[in-house]
Amino acid sequence: MITQDKQQSVFFANNEGLLEFNGANWNLYPSPNETIIRSVNVIDDRIYTGAYMEFGYWIRKDTKELEYKSLSSKIKDKLIDDEQFWSILNYEQWIIFQSFNRIYIYDTKTDQFNIISEDSPILKAFVVHNGIYFHVINKGLYEIEKGKSKLISNDPVFLNNKIINLFFIDEDLLVQTESLGFFKFNNGKLNKFPMEADTDISTNNVYSSLLLSDGNFAIGTVSNGIFILTNKGQIKYHITQNTGLSNNTALSLFEDADRNLWIGLDNGINCVNLQSPIKSFSDDTGILGTVYASIVFHDNLYVGTNQGLFFKKLQSDSTFQFVKGTKGQVWSLFENDNNLFCGHNLGTFLISKNESNLIYNGSGTWKFEKIPNREDILIQGNYIGLSVLKKSNDTWQFSHRIKGFEYSSKHFEITNDLEVYVSHEYKGVFRLQLNNDITKSNSFYTYDSPTKGKNSSLIMFNNTIYYAYKDGVFKLNQKTKKFEKDKVLSAVFEKDEYTSGKLIVDNSNRLWLFSKNYIHYFSLSKLSNQLKENVIPIPASLTNSMLGYENITQLYNSTYLIGTTDGYYTINLNDLKFKNYKLSITNIAINKLNEKLISCSISDNGIFKHNENNIIFSYSVPEYNKYINAEYQFLLEGFQNDWSEWSAKTSSNFKNLSPGEYTFKVRAKIANSKPDETVLYKFIILKPWYTTNTALLIYTFLFLVLAYYIHKTYKNYYRQKEQKLIEENNLLLEIKELENAQQLMKIKNEQLTQDVDSKNRELAVSTMSLIKKDELLTLIKEDLKNTPEITNKSVKSVISTITKNINKEDSWNIFKEAFDNADNDFLKKMKHDHPSLTPNDLRLCAYLRLNLSSKEIAPLLNISVRSVEIKRYRLRKKMNLDHEQGLVEYILSF
Repeated sequence: MITQDKQQSVFFANNEGLLEFNGANWNLYPSPNETIIRSVNVIDDRIYTGAYMEFGYWIRKDTKELEYKSLSSKIKDKLIDDEQFWSILNYEQWIIFQSFNRIYIYDTKTDQFNIISEDSPILKAFVVHNGIYFHVINKGLYEIEKGKSKLISNDPVFLNNKIINLFFIDEDLLVQTESLGFFKFNNGKLNKFPMEADTDISTNNVYSSLLLSDGNFAIGTVSNGIFILTNKGQIKYHITQNTGLSNNTALSLFEDADRNLWIGLDNGINCVNLQSPIKSFSDDTGILGTVYASIVFHDNLYVGTNQGLFFKKLQSDSTFQFVKGTKGQVWSLFENDNNLFCGHNLGTFLISKNESNLIYNGSGTWKFEKIPNREDILIQGNYIGLSVLKKSNDTWQFSHRIKGFEYSSKHFEITNDLEVYVSHEYKGVFRLQLNNDITKSNSFYTYDSPTKGKNSSLIMFNNTIYYAYKDGVFKLNQKTKKFEKDKVLSAVFEKDEYTSGKLIVDNSNRLWLFSKNYIHYFSLSKLSNQLKENVIPIPASLTNSMLGYENITQLYNSTYLIGTTDGYYTINLNDLKFKNYKLSITNIAINKLNEKLISCSISDNGIFKHNENNIIFSYSVPEYNKYINAEYQFLLEGFQNDWSEWSAKTSSNFKNLSPGEYTFKVRAKIANSKPDETVLYKFIILKPWYTTNTALLIYTFLFLVLAYYIHKTYKNYYRQKEQKLIEENNLLLEIKELENAQQLMKIKNEQLTQDVDSKNRELAVSTMSLIKKDELLTLIKEDLKNTPEITNKSVKSVISTITKNINKEDSWNIFKEAFDNADNDFLKKMKHDHPSLTPNDLRLCAYLRLNLSSKEIAPLLNISVRSVEIKRYRLRKKMNLDHEQGLVEYILSF
């Protein structure tokens, strides 16, 4: 079953649960007891469903999600085992749940149930014209009155046939049966109600039916799709799997608020836009193929395809017939002088109903153009250059090829002064000047700008030549012979909309262009020479046209045919009206990093935590027309400054939003409609607790306390540092005084050293003086001894005196005492450390201490220099000095 709520969301009873479609997204709500949901019906703000041993209703939460409330749980002990609920009806304040065994009537005001039971299975229940009816197998048709069942007819039709539906028309109850057609029931009598479609309908098992809002009937069958009947019983449409249905078993039918027909199939869901101004013809057989060209000629519709040329009667449901001899690619169809020309890959054909006449086979023919002021000549663009068709004796024949230009001429136009402009997809744009005989072009000019372009084209519109390719649409300036960019037309290809530059001019002087998401047509304004743009929001993905070979033909009045790769579709511009649908935000989901999305309330302003700053907004317009797409534009105030680009995307995702206040705005438009309504949602992302005002106050207090303690600490620190500095200064002063004292002591020591040196020098001088004195006395003594008067008593006395004064022991003792006084008892220390030293050794040490040489020491010891060296050697041995250690250095360092 299928139903729709006030917001125009459509609901389906599905094997997996309750299925919702809001025009953009499908949502599946699992059934409460994991069983198949058999029935669904929207009544007021509740969505009632029936399943296996369960029925109840769904209501929307603030998050726009559905929540289930069970009604059957109140009477669980009264349910029949294995019971399923196949239908849900509404009558005034009562909700009726129908199973095969019972009818449960729920009073919404008293919350009480009334149960009607039957011995035989209840096939179906109906609410028609203030009456509640149900059909019991093998028993007849019943009506509920005052809460009880009442048999109103046991006619054989009711006993032997399944009742599909009941309708109230013209004060009569119209009964539809499974295979016998329609009957009228009035005053207890059942009479056959004949319809033209009875023969076609009776051969199919009817399973479902619906009275449409326009008075027509929709009939669903088990194996032959659906029939749309007029109120007179004529077949208006027969839609099967071959013409678009997913399969041929139509189990349920439902008409929505926009008069679209929803079909619940054996497997899947289809929606038929019965009121759509767009009607499609799909060739599932592949016989017709890709439509490249079409034309209305002599009340017949001709379509040229990649399979050849076909025709049928215009505005009829008859099948297409093949035009003999045209097998192959048909590129163009052109009417001139009451003749139909066919541009074909084989050449050029003249068409007469279902016959063809090949009048040119030199090369394939792309298109045809008239020559100004020459009714008897046509120029055709061929695979190789241009050629001329000429009328002779009321017969069109090939005349000649135009010399001087041999490039493919798929798109070309001719001006009044016989200038030909040719667009070549791979070489660019050319300009040719034909001679008056139209036999040759002496030369041609190749344009540097605009350049070549894939799927480019060239056409004349409003006496101006236009060229279109990926960089825009350019128009020819007749004075300068240069192409200039047309800003109005070029805007069609902006925002990555370019797919094809194919330009088409129809019989009403409209210029057509095709882009990625739209079909555009331009017409001249009645009050000015400006172009007026109209947009049809049919994307290329739905039109399924061959890029570069798009084609559109005006069939009659405002009805156009557009060719596709598998057939064509027609569109009525007068009926192409777009109402302003209601836009709504369908879901708002938030999540923390790396966590699942959580839906939140839409009815209230949102307040989210700082880490719930990833937000997805979903929105939609409940519009179910296949060829009409809504576009959306959004703005998040507080995050963006400008509205987003228009897009068909139905959700917006914002990540890592900073704390603050935001307002989300979204608006929608369909085709040329203006976005009247803007939907708002305000929300706040809270700051983390550590950045709130309270936290800031605490931080301020802690900062002040910390500043106080830091100040106090620094104060103590600098006080200690000052004290330490004072102590260090005092210590430095003491050190300075010690250094001064040490310096003074050093000076004194130096002075003492100088004094010692001075005394040593004095001692040495004194010693040398004694030595000199003794030498002098010795010389005098020797001289006296050698005098002849040595016997003289006085002379002997002198010699005796001299001998006493040169007593070496006395001199040594005097020297030793003086030396020890001058050198801190050196000789005593030496004797102490080296007891084996003799007085002569000590004397030698003293002389060496005075830094006397061997030559100076020899006279003091009264020995030779050689003997001094020997004494020095022996002294070393007594002192046990190493070979490397000098004797003098040792003595000086002692």
